[in-house]
Amino acid sequence: MLKQVAEGVLVHESEFVQSNAIVVRGRTGVLLIDPGVQDHEMACLATDLSELGQTVVAGFSTHPDWDHLLWHPRFGTAPRYGTARCATAVREQLSDPGAKDEIAAHLLETEIAGKVPLDLYGLITALPAGTAELPWDGPQVRIIEHQAHAPGHAALFIEELGVLVAGDMLSDVLVPMLDLNGTADPIEDYLTALRLLEGVAGNVGAVVPGHGSVGGAGEVHARIEQDRAYVIALRDGKDPSDPRIGPSAKPGWEWVSDVHAGQRHRLAQRSEHA
Repeated sequence: MLKQVAEGVLVHESEFVQSNAIVVRGRTGVLLIDPGVQDHEMACLATDLSELGQTVVAGFSTHPDWDHLLWHPRFGTAPRYGTARCATAVREQLSDPGAKDEIAAHLLETEIAGKVPLDLYGLITALPAGTAELPWDGPQVRIIEHQAHAPGHAALFIEELGVLVAGDMLSDVLVPMLDLNGTADPIEDYLTALRLLEGVAGNVGAVVPGHGSVGGAGEVHARIEQDRAYVIALRDGKDPSDPRIGPSAKPGWEWVSDVHAGQRHRLAQRSEHA
């Protein structure tokens, strides 16, 4: 079911880790951001759009993680954009003929095994490097590209509507997940990304994370500060005081503590090797 979070902006939440698909109304159709995750959920989203008399005229993937690269035949053949670095990462991934099989095998360990359509996976059109605005017939969508979490990650800021689509950042249930493979300084990359988001935060009335709850007016600053405190604690080798991990974690999200432990371990290893 689509829920309106601002005038002309609607969100469809998946059962799988509260994944958010975002719909932005344009003049001739809608922009669809990070649609997912299960086949029946995307079919439901397509039905909702049809009942609203809307067609998809553009898509966007905020970053090259598998759950942000999905598509459904009923969405049509509109161009699906990503940053140049995002598209390069996807192209490299799909150069392995077994890439989709690996995703399917990974999903066998989850409750959504066999429920994720991969036929149209990763068909991303690269925007020219440095593109600042999404090319589409709708409200101006500013692209805020950074290197936190994944190569070519981008947040989208719809300024006139006051909506920040944050990708896999600013979640109320997930701690910051660093890119520990593809960057020389994942800590500083993440802090830089938070500063970029902070630069628009004063005009944000709703923040939509890739996973978790939509934040209302005023919450974006608190989420930025919470993420920054977590990353700085990791940098300094301290235990973060963060409600998303440990005994205060939201029921069903206890596994985020394992993500934190893994990040802390790998950062310690990087420090030893340095």
